[in-house]
Amino acid sequence: MLGDDLGELLGARIPRDHSRQVVADDYAGRYLSRDDRPAAPRVMDLGCGQGDSVDLFRGLDRAVRWVGVDLERSPEVDERVRDDAEFVTFDGVNLPFEDGSFDLVYCKQVLEHVRHPDALIREVARVLAPGGWFAGSTSQLEAFHSRSTFNHTPYGLTLMVEEAGMDVVELRPVIDGLTLVTWRTIGLPSFFYRWWGPRESPLNRVIEVAGRARRLDARTRNQIKLTLCGQFAWLAAPRA
Repeated sequence: MLGDDLGELLGARIPRDHSRQVVADDYAGRYLSRDDRPAAPRVMDLGCGQGDSVDLFRGLDRAVRWVGVDLERSPEVDERVRDDAEFVTFDGVNLPFEDGSFDLVYCKQVLEHVRHPDALIREVARVLAPGGWFAGSTSQLEAFHSRSTFNHTPYGLTLMVEEAGMDVVELRPVIDGLTLVTWRTIGLPSFFYRWWGPRESPLNRVIEVAGRARRLDARTRNQIKLTLCGQFAWLAAPRA
């Protein structure tokens, strides 16, 4: 079975509940729907770019205390125009916050652009409060873009996160790798944007339909999608 070795390495981190394509934004809603979360959750968007995720979080809960963190200069930061949120600059590794400062560290499509991801993830573990979440998405099979430096595998990310003292709770497929490569090859047409969300991208759809026809369970379908994904999402938490 395709991805058997990945399935063995990741074990229970591959979910069994469903095999739908997801986006990192899903974790915002999931965290804020927790019964045990703080009344005014402290949220960091790590690698916030233009800062648009503040709208996502404020739309879910106006009480969220959102902070955007990014380099002083990047293609995305240079396009930022909003001044209605708090933005903090850092050196790419050292987060300028006290231990346990945040309940949720959200990191969407950023780690593939980080020069020292191991060190940065250790910093995330330091600033994350007990019971908090580290959640986001990153690239696996995606062509060079916006000064990208690394592409991560689900297993590789798991090693980095768990070596930093957190546990990976789950890994889920985002858009598939073939669709991303095709998009870049034919000139980045805008109609591909329909697959940057929960709508199944073409290869993911083929895997889903074929997997159901073969009566593969949701975990096995996730395993195959993760093996061929262009991007994947993760959820991690501080080790108890």
